[in-house]
Amino acid sequence: MLDLKFVRANLDVVAKACQVRGVEVDLEAFTRLDESRRSLLAEGEELKRQRNTMSQEVGRLKKEGRPSQDIQDRVKSVSARIKELDGELAQVQAALDEWLLTVPNIPHQSTPLGRGEADNPTVRTFGQPTRFDFEPQPHWDLGERLGIIDFERAAKLAGARFAVLAGPGARLERALINFMLDLHTGEHGYKEVWTPYMVNSQTMYGTGQLPKFKEDLFKIEGWDHWLIPTAEVPVTNLHARETLDEAQLPLLYTAYTPCFRAEAGAYGKDTRGLIRQHQFDKVEMVTFTTPEDSYDALERLTGHAEAVLQRLGLPYRVVSLCTGDLGFVSAKTYDIEVWIASAGVYREISSCSNFEDFQARRAGIRFKRSGGKGSQFVHTLNGSGLAVGRCLAAVLENYQQADGSVVIPEALRPYMGGLEVIRS
Repeated sequence: MLDLKFVRANLDVVAKACQVRGVEVDLEAFTRLDESRRSLLAEGEELKRQRNTMSQEVGRLKKEGRPSQDIQDRVKSVSARIKELDGELAQVQAALDEWLLTVPNIPHQSTPLGRGEADNPTVRTFGQPTRFDFEPQPHWDLGERLGIIDFERAAKLAGARFAVLAGPGARLERALINFMLDLHTGEHGYKEVWTPYMVNSQTMYGTGQLPKFKEDLFKIEGWDHWLIPTAEVPVTNLHARETLDEAQLPLLYTAYTPCFRAEAGAYGKDTRGLIRQHQFDKVEMVTFTTPEDSYDALERLTGHAEAVLQRLGLPYRVVSLCTGDLGFVSAKTYDIEVWIASAGVYREISSCSNFEDFQARRAGIRFKRSGGKGSQFVHTLNGSGLAVGRCLAAVLENYQQADGSVVIPEALRPYMGGLEVIRS
């Protein structure tokens, strides 16, 4: 969330940020609540000062053997009012905190202006879109004909937007996961962690999933637990309510997890295939760093995600999300979009974002400067490295052959027991 003092001193900046994002925020409500809070604080401090003075007077009168009942009654009256004020202040503070939770992050100055996806500029591309001398099949048809993806049996088990992978398909999913983890840990310097797939509400608040995206989450009935929508949630919160040493930074973590999303706002969009599932696999990268390093860290993290696609020989492009398409908690985001041959389009396979101190303030993640006093919030970043199901779909589509077989990219063959081609 944004800092209360920052919002108070920069209402015009917050208003402009919300405007370019296309988000409506009631700034007048903030002003009313903030003025009420300060008024209650001032009245409470004055009454406490009066109570202290009167209490001292009672003590003096008692010491001199003189009557003090009138002053004691006034002390009780003032104490009762202070208690009322504390209750009112708690309500106003809760309303202020709730208001702050609804305000998105301030876009970084380098984030391009725009209203939506069509305004996202392309930063760079890798490779040329795959061309065939035959009509390319979509990955769902390829997978079913090869006997490696079964949507019908998945629907029997769980309904729409689930998949069963079998044989070489299941092994290809596992190969992609292991390849990504080995690359990030072995060459990019990340520490692998294995986290819970369910987290409590406080953890969801820490990274911004609650309360904003409640409808996109799966809640465990009768428990204060939610299925994670991404490993970003548990991994970022590993250091919740901690103060790190500057010498520890940057901290780089990577994790594989299944991810669970209700996709409440995506009905009718990418309903076929592996692009938009309720359950999908993902390898995530998370960085904790200092404010002065975070934008260099964003470039490095994005490069690490790109390296996966480069090793796999998959064409892609990198776009910079404009203000109108930027995620709620992000200050700047690069989307990496892989080429989907059958549709002739690029599809998102990774989002790499710098949240600055937005998440750290919510989760209470600070760091102490070397040799300095006090502490400040870290900057957190994350990126998919990569979405595994979408990567599998891209491999099937870009490496398909005229006879319906699929060539395994060379980088994955050691993980596939040497298998070079998947045939029916």
